Amino acid sequence: MTNILFDCPNIHDFYEELRDCFSAQTKVCMIAFSFYDDYVYDAQTWEKVYGRGGNGYIETIESFEPFGVKEENIVFVNYFTDTKESAAQKVRDADVLYFTGGLPDRMMDRIKDFDLCELIMKHDGIIMGYSAGAVIQLSEYHLYPDGDYKDFGYYEGLPFFDDFYVEVHYEYKPEQDESIRRVLCERNKTVYVTHTAKGGLIVRDGNISIIGKVDVYHPEG
Repeated sequence: MTNILFDCPNIHDFYEELRDCFSAQTKVCMIAFSFYDDYVYDAQTWEKVYGRGGNGYIETIESFEPFGVKEENIVFVNYFTDTKESAAQKVRDADVLYFTGGLPDRMMDRIKDFDLCELIMKHDGIIMGYSAGAVIQLSEYHLYPDGDYKDFGYYEGLPFFDDFYVEVHYEYKPEQDESIRRVLCERNKTVYVTHTAKGGLIVRDGNISIIGKVDVYHPEG
């Protein structure tokens, strides 16, 4: 099992570290469930973002292009047009499951709507994601107060990992420093802090490798 937790979708910037993860035959399933409700709210608005020519679509294709992944081998699960059965089949057919960035709590809600949790947890290929798609791979993740979330809070994710936390998009903000301190104190577990667009983690069979600029904080004692 390999999990990739990145800060941003710029995986092509880390070609050397990730090139053994993908090939021309790799099939990728994008689980695009992290969208904002007031931005994507029906099939038409979803298509504008994740459909062919949309920013989310182009971003994905360009990210995988250096690795030789073919465009026709990248599929998106569409919250508005896929059924539970068609979504599950896309997941089963994929070598890589990729969670997009956005709102992790809403992504988790939508994964549950499609009854995909158990199937995702059974996936024996690569699980990857950036930003929201990174933290959702933790059984519990935290979010600090920002433009999207009014208060600090802990949230339920997918239980791939329960022995560490991840703080994404670090930019030396006081709110982020307080968030890190709070997690260390309240949960007594290691916090990996990814600097914006500069790195992430690869976890292979429980062994964590740091890529790029990531700070590591261990609880005292």
